[in-house]
Amino acid sequence: MKRKNKYYNRSRISEHKFRQVLKYFCADLTADQIASLTNLNRNTINKILTLIRVRILEISNLQSTPLIGQIEVDESYFGARRVRGRRGRGAKGKIIVFGLLKRGDKVYTEIVDDCSAATLQSIIRGKTSIDSVIHSDGWRGYNGLVDFGYKKHFRVYHSKDEFARGSSHINGIESFWGYAKTRLVKFKGMDKNMFKYHLKECEFRFNNRKQNLYEILLKEFRNRPLN
Repeated sequence: MKRKNKYYNRSRISEHKFRQVLKYFCADLTADQIASLTNLNRNTINKILTLIRVRILEISNLQSTPLIGQIEVDESYFGARRVRGRRGRGAKGKIIVFGLLKRGDKVYTEIVDDCSAATLQSIIRGKTSIDSVIHSDGWRGYNGLVDFGYKKHFRVYHSKDEFARGSSHINGIESFWGYAKTRLVKFKGMDKNMFKYHLKECEFRFNNRKQNLYEILLKEFRNRPLN
C-alpha cells in the first residue's frame, strides 16, 4: 500500500519528491526548472506551485497586523508601461498595487482600483498604528492624513527632483517594488488572475528574507497538508 504523503493529501508523489519540489520552489526556481530537476510532469509542478502560492496568500492574510514605527507608503503599477505623468489616471491595462513598508522590517501590499485619497488612506488607517511616522511622496492622495490623527507625516516631492529630505524618503518601499518587478519578469505572460498570488509570494519572501523559507513552509504543510 502506498504510503500517505503527510504534506500533501491525495498526492501521487512521495514525500521525498514533494520535499524536493518545495526546496526548489524556496530557491525560486521556475516551474520548468523544477520539472526538469525532479523528473515530474510540468502540469504536476504547476498544480503544486499553485497550491503553495494559495497557501502563502492565506498565511500572509492571517499574519497581517498593523505596522507601527517609521512607515513608508507608495503605489506602483504592474504590467504595461505607465504613461509618464499620468499617476492615478491613465492606468488602463495595468494593475495598481499599494504598499506600506516598516523600515528594517516587513512590507504589506494590496491591489487597489485607484489611487484616490479615500482608497489609500483607508488602507493606511487600517494597516498602521496612529502613532506611526508616515513617509510618502507628494501625491495628493496622501493629503489630510494629519486630520485622521497621524501627527507625523513627512513628504518628499519627486516632481521637484527631491528624493530625500533628511531622514524622510521612501527608498525602502521603492526598493521592494524593484525587487518584485524583477522577480515577476520570469513569469511573463502569467494569467492576470494569478497576479495576486505571485504578489503575495514576493511579500512573503521579503518578509521572511532572514528566515529559512523551506523550514517555515514544510512545518506549515506538516501541520496543515495541501489539498
